[in-house]
Amino acid sequence: MSTTRKTVLISTLVAALALLAGCPRGVSIAELNRNPGHYFNKEVGVAGNVVTSYGVMGTGAYELDDGSGKIWVLSGGYGVPSKGAHIRVAGNVIQGANVGGMNVGLALKETRRAK
Repeated sequence: MSTTRKTVLISTLVAALALLAGCPRGVSIAELNRNPGHYFNKEVGVAGNVVTSYGVMGTGAYELDDGSGKIWVLSGGYGVPSKGAHIRVAGNVIQGANVGGMNVGLALKETRRAK
């Protein structure tokens, strides 16, 4: 293998590892509900389908279902996806969340959304 090819390969691997290091740990919603204390106030990633959403001017909340369970996601400035949308989101796990005057308990406070 030529030196140029080795350099390109190593550079690609380093860039991929750097991207992965910045990604939050992906977990199932069932795992979050089973062990909320382990994830409290930590950034995690989840993916699923939006089953309920409420929003006004880019702020609101939506309920995400990944097949293992459901969790509310509090969105601030990322927009609120419509019902049926499949999304990947990262957020900090919080407890005692309130959505429209209803205490929903465990939730994610959205920090970013994957494309």
